Amino acid sequence: MPILQVVVLAVVQGLTEFLPVSSTAHLYLTSWLLGWQTEALQFDIMLHIGTLLAVLIYFLSDWVQIVGQGFGIRTGTNPDLKHNHMLLWLMAIGTVPVAVAGVLFNKQAETAWRNPFVMGAMLVAIGALMWFAESAGRKERDLATVNLPDSLAIGAAQALAVVPGCSRSGITITAGLFRNLNREAAARFSFLLSTPAIGGAAAKTLWDMHKQHLLHGLVTTQFVVGVGVSALTGCLVIAWFLHYLRRYGLRPFAYYRIIFGIIVIALALIRPPA
Repeated sequence: MPILQVVVLAVVQGLTEFLPVSSTAHLYLTSWLLGWQTEALQFDIMLHIGTLLAVLIYFLSDWVQIVGQGFGIRTGTNPDLKHNHMLLWLMAIGTVPVAVAGVLFNKQAETAWRNPFVMGAMLVAIGALMWFAESAGRKERDLATVNLPDSLAIGAAQALAVVPGCSRSGITITAGLFRNLNREAAARFSFLLSTPAIGGAAAKTLWDMHKQHLLHGLVTTQFVVGVGVSALTGCLVIAWFLHYLRRYGLRPFAYYRIIFGIIVIALALIRPPA
């Protein structure tokens, strides 16, 4: 894969993975319109590792505190996390639905569902749901109040993200708003909850590559550049988005999703994918 293609797709991944707009749809549309082919497993692991590094680096101190408190060790100074010692186990429970969905529907997600009509429909549907959540949610709770029903509801929502076009961050933040979390708390819990799911997806891809004897040629210049660019872009986007949510709502992203979804469907009708 040419370096330019790697950099462009890594930037697209970093920009769209943590914004509620669907990285899968943007990556697919970019490659489709530019006529680019990707080496599926190598490309997937590059983006998974870059995305995983972004959340681990940005939330490193939070993760140290969450894990420590989960095992009864007092550590860290984040007051919201300090008052929720069960957060590690709540996230473990919340990860179960997406793990089950990944096992059951991974084949469909990578084949039949990966088409512009499904992606466009999901962009529009989740965009409308996000718009409604902005009005319905009371936005009065923080991470200190996250409980088992929240974990189950947001975890179940994350399972829907196996459908291309849904957006992991989009659907989980929306679920958080419906659970009356404030915008920043919903986003932070969404990003923290995504960490084990992304790590699991990366591990599965590595295992698939091992079975196909592809690991020996994994670490190349393109791979290092792709991981680095997507990780750096992802960290910057997380920082900007959390700052944005302290002052503004999700409606601009809802409008963007709906318009983008309509464009994707229209392009698919005009220029059907091969």
